[in-house]
Amino acid sequence: MTTQLLVPVDDSEPARAALEYALERFPDDEITVVHAIDDLEAGYAGEPSAAATEERQPDVFEDARALADERDTRIETRVLEGQAADAILECVVETDADAIVMGSEGRSGVSRMLLGSVAEQVARQSPVPVTIVPNGS
Repeated sequence: MTTQLLVPVDDSEPARAALEYALERFPDDEITVVHAIDDLEAGYAGEPSAAATEERQPDVFEDARALADERDTRIETRVLEGQAADAILECVVETDADAIVMGSEGRSGVSRMLLGSVAEQVARQSPVPVTIVPNGS
């Protein structure tokens, strides 16, 4: 039985490490690479629609496709709108994903309290298992 994995990415090293982990460990599973665009950020850029935001994100998905191609693995890509953790959790339900693999910046102390952690929010609220790949793995 094939597992449906959701791998959230941005242009960070932890996100890249998570995608590499998913591609290496789960090459036969269905992998959907997602990128969340905050509604406010998209609105300020003058491009509020999902179609417009997808056009703004080719580098994130180009890198993901290149990593997948290197491993002869097929991926799907999808742009999400909204606050990252909420958008990822909604996508899990919409796509009937079996698990999430995501990176973590590894923040601690005050920066974690002020900025929060998308990975932590997703892990605490997810209805499916979440694998958090630390930076540098």
